[in-house]
Amino acid sequence: MPGTRLFRILVILAAIMGADGVILAAAAAHQPDATRLASASSMLLFHATAILAVAALAERGVIDVRIGIAAAFGFVVAAALFAGDLTLRQYAGHILFPMAAPVGGTLLIVSWLALAVAAAWPRRG
Repeated sequence: MPGTRLFRILVILAAIMGADGVILAAAAAHQPDATRLASASSMLLFHATAILAVAALAERGVIDVRIGIAAAFGFVVAAALFAGDLTLRQYAGHILFPMAAPVGGTLLIVSWLALAVAAAWPRRG
């Protein structure tokens, strides 16, 4: 199946994101005024699950593989930008780079729309 190696990479990245999301949720529960960490945790956990779903749908031919993989990698990069910026703000007191969280959020929206296109795109052959 085309993309099998990419599916494995996506599963590994989703697992790391899931673990990081749980770590941030625990930190948010035990630190005062850690709402940023709770938001970062949610973004990582929700999108880790979405990545696993995209890999499964693409592998089964339900969505266009190329567009689906692009959307999944978009989730990885975007959630990392969003969560990384919020986590740095919490712990280091500075941002990742100007507009990192909004760029991550926008890329998440684009990735979700790409997933919709992947589902609507006609399958080849």
